Amino acid sequence: MKLAYFDVAAGASGDMVLGALVDAGYPIEELRVALSTLGVDGFAVGATEVERGGLRGTHVLVTTDHGRRFGTLGEMLAPLEKSALPDRVRDRARAILERLAEAEAAVHRVPIEAVHFHEVGALDTLVDVVGASAGLDALGIERVHVSPFPLGGGSVETAHGRLPVPAPATAELLRGFPVYDNGVRAELVTPTGAAILTAVGTSAPLPAMTLERLGVGAGTRELPIPNLLRLLVGQASAEGPGAVETLVTVETTIDDMSPQLYEPLMDRLFEQGALDVYLTPVVMKRSRPGVVLTALAPPGRAPALAESLFRETTSIGVRWGEVRRVRLPREVVQVETSWGLVPFKVSRLGGRAITITPEFEVVRQIARAASRPVREVLEAVRAEGRRWLGEPESPRAGGPG
Repeated sequence: MKLAYFDVAAGASGDMVLGALVDAGYPIEELRVALSTLGVDGFAVGATEVERGGLRGTHVLVTTDHGRRFGTLGEMLAPLEKSALPDRVRDRARAILERLAEAEAAVHRVPIEAVHFHEVGALDTLVDVVGASAGLDALGIERVHVSPFPLGGGSVETAHGRLPVPAPATAELLRGFPVYDNGVRAELVTPTGAAILTAVGTSAPLPAMTLERLGVGAGTRELPIPNLLRLLVGQASAEGPGAVETLVTVETTIDDMSPQLYEPLMDRLFEQGALDVYLTPVVMKRSRPGVVLTALAPPGRAPALAESLFRETTSIGVRWGEVRRVRLPREVVQVETSWGLVPFKVSRLGGRAITITPEFEVVRQIARAASRPVREVLEAVRAEGRRWLGEPESPRAGGPG
């Protein structure tokens, strides 16, 4: 698995994220091609090598027509939806922009549809978000980890007047992520930088990896510390189960809702960034049967998931708490079996495959086409997969994919 770690020691902005990706090997020409599919004019993108505090980095400069702005989330999403970008790039960019709008909605206490973009409605926000999404995809990055964020201090001029740092939207975006004061009195994390990194990443220490690329994105200003954002990219180490991640569980207990509503609710929670959602039957006071709904998610997604639970269930109380998770490195391997081509999910510990799981939906389709029991085909395919991977019969079979 290809991992990325953003070291946010001096803060983060959209252009710093772009600079780190370009410096790590994302060609500026490919960035321009990706942005051209938006069908929007009035901007130009260039990259130069600069020094900040005596250290080198790449500064990506986005120049735009200041009159080109997007007033609402819908206006900003329109060119993205019409673009020829790959679905995974478009989906990631949409999630970042929606997260930005959710933060503005929370700050101004209005529905997301009523949010009016000011500073974040500038054309360069769309350029930064789409460019970052395309860059992560081009470098093959599958998982992103982020260090704690320095909040900065002082004040910043906005369309709403002079506001304290961090700006309200930035503070909302960083909810659930570790933050600290590094003593620098300046805006270190911008709303766009916060939206990108909290939407695509989880807060975790530097994961064990074989380092392949290093990128350094430079900010515009000179600060008392080098104004640089570092990006480390590498393959997850096969020597252990991986880095410990900080996640949250968002829970509510329900005893008066139609069971038919749980399926669309779970779909909605997954759309909003939940990593897992499950239901646990419980017995409540006065022996009433109930259900505990639990969603596992990155810390920054907790407020949005809680809002969905209030909107789409009968619950009047939602709780969440921080948890730690460690995952085995995993990959999807296509195996040619006597039943046809079957994808297998393979998890490894110490370089050895210990969980080998054929994709259940594919197995079920094969069994239906062959008029054979699903159990029979599943066992046969699993055995062939183990032999193809050169593993003994001892690894765990794993549940349906």
